[in-house]
Amino acid sequence: MTQNIRRVRKAVLPVAGFGTRVLPATKTIPKEMLPVVDRPALHYVVSEAIEAGIEHIIFVTGRNKGAIEDYFDSAYELEDQLAKRGKDDILKNVMSTITEPGSMSFVRQQAAKGLGHAIWCARDVVGDEPFAILLPDVLVKAERGCLAQMMDAYNEVGGNIIAVDAIPEERVNSYGVIAPVDGAQRDGNLIQMSGMVEKPPIGEAPSNLKITGRYILQPDVMGILKHQAAGAGGEIQLTDAMATLMNVQPFHAFEYEGQDYDCGSKLGYFEAVAAYAAAHPEIGGPARAIMREMSGAG
Repeated sequence: MTQNIRRVRKAVLPVAGFGTRVLPATKTIPKEMLPVVDRPALHYVVSEAIEAGIEHIIFVTGRNKGAIEDYFDSAYELEDQLAKRGKDDILKNVMSTITEPGSMSFVRQQAAKGLGHAIWCARDVVGDEPFAILLPDVLVKAERGCLAQMMDAYNEVGGNIIAVDAIPEERVNSYGVIAPVDGAQRDGNLIQMSGMVEKPPIGEAPSNLKITGRYILQPDVMGILKHQAAGAGGEIQLTDAMATLMNVQPFHAFEYEGQDYDCGSKLGYFEAVAAYAAAHPEIGGPARAIMREMSGAG
């Protein structure tokens, strides 16, 4: 690691949203707690952060999100009954959801003012340190976690890093994509950035590299967010603050290895459940057989 690159110890997970795209399921269950096989989607995201060396996770919550805090806490009655009944394998799985004391913080976003505002709500816990952001709507299935891959790149170049993946040209108008620096040479999975473009017309996109919900940012972005005016949708947008920071600090896009799933949409959630079921160590074989049968593949 280069000496002047500060270590990333904290991650912010904005979990205050209503999950309107998957209603009515999220009427009583936080969208982040919808199960993907045998654990909530949020479990995979937290595991990804811990794998990457994150020591402190900051959840930005809202009303009716108490289930998230409870999930990562001890459940004495359940654990006691499992132990008494000799259900050691199940108990081990349940205990794996408990984190180190003091390794999680929960701050409240009282009003839905956008992703940028949600990140700004974590400012006092983040402090003057670089930090990661993981959008819990997005699961990234990879042999090595997406954030861990990004950390390796960050430890080489520092600055700010945004996870991206290549998509077909005909789909660029459905996503935010990055604009590479003119004439910049690609360095492995790293691409120097000059900007971001939201849903560009086909044929006019500066790249086919879609922005995924993983970021490593310098703390200076918090000062920008403090004064950031409302942008698209009348909300304080993180992308607007990053665009301002890009004028004075280097940004790299990092093309990670893996497959992302948008669990905030019905179809993306279904895809995630299917992918994780097919790869599950206990039910993977039967799950794949069921999917082949349903698809008529025999």
